Amino acid sequence: MSLDKTLTKSKQLTLSAFSIALLAMSGSQMASAGVNESIENALKFGQDDAKYGQIKFDLRYRFEQDDSKNPGLDKGDASTVRLRLGYLTPEFHGLQGYAEYETNQDFGANTYNSRRNGKGGYQTIVDPQEHELNQLWLSYKGLADTEIKVGRQRIKLDNDRFIGNVGWRQLEMTYDSVLVTNKSLANTTVKVGYINQAQTIHSFVQPMQTPFLNVAYNFEGYGKLTGYSYLIDNNEASASSNQTYGVSFVGKTKVTDDVKAHYRLEYAYQKDYENNPNQYEADYFHIVGGASAFGVTAKVGIEQLDGVGASQGFQTPLATGHAFNGWADQFLTTPADGLRDVYALITGKVHGVKLLGVYHEFSDDTGSMDYGKEWNFLVSKKFGKHYSVLAKYAYFDSNTASGNFRFDTQNFWLQAGVHF
Repeated sequence: MSLDKTLTKSKQLTLSAFSIALLAMSGSQMASAGVNESIENALKFGQDDAKYGQIKFDLRYRFEQDDSKNPGLDKGDASTVRLRLGYLTPEFHGLQGYAEYETNQDFGANTYNSRRNGKGGYQTIVDPQEHELNQLWLSYKGLADTEIKVGRQRIKLDNDRFIGNVGWRQLEMTYDSVLVTNKSLANTTVKVGYINQAQTIHSFVQPMQTPFLNVAYNFEGYGKLTGYSYLIDNNEASASSNQTYGVSFVGKTKVTDDVKAHYRLEYAYQKDYENNPNQYEADYFHIVGGASAFGVTAKVGIEQLDGVGASQGFQTPLATGHAFNGWADQFLTTPADGLRDVYALITGKVHGVKLLGVYHEFSDDTGSMDYGKEWNFLVSKKFGKHYSVLAKYAYFDSNTASGNFRFDTQNFWLQAGVHF
């Protein structure tokens, strides 16, 4: 089915596009400095220095469609509005606290499987209609170059490949944890922490015992060297318990006045941990090279997560998986034969509108089993600091002859947001 035909047939999608157009126009009209400053001032209780604290507000509308050739499931359509509302206290003798409520409301027909609504005959779109305490933390900055944060919080380490908040989904993942950040050494950031449980994108609580360490040193003008260790003991999902040790160097450097080189070199080793019933060892690497010039950036990369046969492969259960290996989310769990993702992307801006295209070729970790190909396209625009609109499309072309049991899939998103 073509994208044009899909748009024509979907009344919800038409409504969604119209809603986003209205929000975009409203954002443009509201984006005057005076109006925004008035809103910001009101959220700080009329005090520029926020001496009484401030209210945080985040509203995001999204229409998402998941259309697969899986004969056992109908197309999924989800129209949802997510609200986050929080209060950040003023800092007092190094102490500061934050509480945030999060809710996701669906409306319209909403023929999709959220994994909580009992609509198992439709494609899965993991944006359940739920409400939750998203964050509740207390931080202390009374020690030199150090912050200690305790409670339910958002954690994003590096590029979110191993520990992230899954921020693409309407309900994000947050962690009941202790996180200590220290910057006392020159050009060095040390993050050490312990996660007791995660509140997942399904709005479930996942108990775990996960100590972690992330140490980064910045080579100014060249990039950041990072070493990390993540020990994940998933109590109720023991097959995803693992220990991972890795190192990365990521950065960009000036070649000429108009050209910059971009690069990533990363390697990690993983094995089973604690109560994982599968004994295994697996490797991970990610290599990227590219350049930017005159407002356009192009990159090529290869990311590989090894498999070890049977039912186990290199896994990243706390990652923001949607950001990797294609937006159609076909490889959120690494196949037992592993995954090799060879990709190319190009991005730039035209009159303030961001354009991004990505092409992927997927195979097992030897390159001999072809899983399929994927095309990703994104168009987005920000209106000042507070308003944004986005359209995004993914098409996964499966090679079912390889026996990977994945189906041709196309996904489409329209989104608008307001954030203060």
